[in-house]
Amino acid sequence: MTEHRLAQAGEASGKESAEKAEDGGLGAPLMRLRGVTREFPAGDGPVAVLKDVNLTIRAGEMVAIVGPSGSGKSTLMNIIGCLDQPSRGSYQVLGRETRAMQPDELARLRREHFGFVFQRYQLLTGLTAQDNVEIPAIYAGLGAAARRARSARLLERLGLGERLAHKPGQLSGGQQQRVSIARALMNGGSVVLADEPTGALDSHTGEQVMQILQELNAAGHTIILVTHDAKVAAHARRVIEIADGRITRDSAAAAAPPAAPASEAPPPKAGLAAWLMRLREAARMALHAMLSHRMRTLLTMLGIIIGIVSVTLVNAIGEGAKQQILSNISSIGTNTISIFAGSGFGDRRADAIRTLSAADAAALAEQPYAHSATPQVQTSVTLRMGNQEKTATVSGVSAEYFNVRGLTLAAGVLFDESSVKNLALDAVIDDNTRKTLFPDGGNPLGQIILLGSVPARIIGVTAKEKSNFGFNSGNTVWLPYTSVMGRLTGSQVLQNISVRVKDGYTTHYAEKQITELLTRRHGSKDFFTSNSDTVREMVEKTTFTMQVFISSIAVIALVVGGIGVMNIMLVSVTERTPEIGIRMAVGARQADILQQFLIEAVFVCLLGGLLGIGLAFGLGWVLERLSSEVHLVFSANAILLAVACSTFIGLAFGFWPARSAARLNPIDALSRQ
Repeated sequence: MTEHRLAQAGEASGKESAEKAEDGGLGAPLMRLRGVTREFPAGDGPVAVLKDVNLTIRAGEMVAIVGPSGSGKSTLMNIIGCLDQPSRGSYQVLGRETRAMQPDELARLRREHFGFVFQRYQLLTGLTAQDNVEIPAIYAGLGAAARRARSARLLERLGLGERLAHKPGQLSGGQQQRVSIARALMNGGSVVLADEPTGALDSHTGEQVMQILQELNAAGHTIILVTHDAKVAAHARRVIEIADGRITRDSAAAAAPPAAPASEAPPPKAGLAAWLMRLREAARMALHAMLSHRMRTLLTMLGIIIGIVSVTLVNAIGEGAKQQILSNISSIGTNTISIFAGSGFGDRRADAIRTLSAADAAALAEQPYAHSATPQVQTSVTLRMGNQEKTATVSGVSAEYFNVRGLTLAAGVLFDESSVKNLALDAVIDDNTRKTLFPDGGNPLGQIILLGSVPARIIGVTAKEKSNFGFNSGNTVWLPYTSVMGRLTGSQVLQNISVRVKDGYTTHYAEKQITELLTRRHGSKDFFTSNSDTVREMVEKTTFTMQVFISSIAVIALVVGGIGVMNIMLVSVTERTPEIGIRMAVGARQADILQQFLIEAVFVCLLGGLLGIGLAFGLGWVLERLSSEVHLVFSANAILLAVACSTFIGLAFGFWPARSAARLNPIDALSRQ
């Protein structure tokens, strides 16, 4: 037993000695890999690209990882740079185990410690050289002024001071690689990871890039190169050879590394100010992406525009129709209650009821809630003038009738209370009767007409009614109700009484009092009432129901538009996967990616909503010019609702694509071209 324990102690001591030897006896390593294996799924089972890799890298080293294609060197670099994670084994950075880190913690490592230089540069084509260099600092929370100054200094240091505003397509391969190096140094870049940094360059430009990397190493940056070129590897102080996923040679003892540098980058900011800054930059990048793909953005907005136009126009047409109808109702009597004989409209026994009289109207006019009471009786007669004979309706009313019903004069005067008392045959005709009797436009005032066999003198002509509510295309003549009852019908029974309610009294209260008064006078309730508020409520309820119904159809159009936004955003995520990979490689958090795509979806829908509202106003203007009968009323509430709907749809339908983008694995995203 004692021998066994001694053997275990000996093995542990041997391992410790080996690790000290590997570390060169220089203290804690910057990065340490122990038993790292990386497997990828394949048809017949997982394929191991890295197998039990043990490696230690100290600060300030310049390491070249060499090997043939397929040997696993790029996979090793991706694991070192926290773009990928091992299937098994341990990888520690500054003593911390990376497998235990959350995605945002890994993003922080990439943002604050690592800088990547890719073989194919991996620059965002829509941004300038300076904008590309600034990306890591945006996610680090560095202010705009500090970012601009630092990125300009880095590019000038690398010989690109005159190329700050040039886009990648306007730069040579060597210049693009220098931009990539500047980006790697933006947040300090204490560890620069270069994957085949000269692979896409000619030999002269490649030498220049290697010279820059050597200068960075001399300044204290840790440089890790991945290459298959022995000449490139010769620039490094330490060369690690890898074949078939295993390290076959490590020249670690060739030279002692220099001391680690102090960070050149300003310290990253935190807190609300940094979050607001990132939000503002995400909004700016979202707008840039929309402008860079104008046609795709327009097609994405199309469904939203159609839905918003539908919602806004339907609401405006419905509101306009409602206001027009309510205006028409008001034009035939504001706060008016009408009393009819019988139990309701269509009552066949109404003609036999003889209790509704002028005395009832007089009694109602004396009530405190009544502004005026207007009796009415109608009869149909043959209207004669000269050699013309027409059928006309003679309506006997009081002098207050025209005020109660909102009728105005086009010419002449109205009869007054003295005409009512004296049973005068003073006639007021409507515009239809004027056109019938005087087709050539003659003056009707003072002319004598025969109502049956009774002569009457025209004293006034009412203006044409703007309202079509209760419109009568026949000929109407108004006489004092006493004249009609005494000279035409010979009956003292009224057909209806209209009561105008005083301001300050509700129609509900007045209607209740009228019912009680007339019931007492008649001994029974042989009448019914109708008021404009009842009709108004019915119209409002009907128009509201129709608006809800039609708006539901419009909302369906909005939802369909939202689904279109989601589909195109998903396509956009697929198209922009390499961009997402680049942003993640330079330190973007999952929340940063989610935020950018979500803001873009909201902007698309919000802009689509605003365009839809503008188009709805334009179409409304055209409709009103094409037809005078069409009246649209655009309400602020409807417009705000439309904008809110478009924003909500952007959030709701943009979340899934944005979430999909945020959850991409950085190395998977970078590998898709």
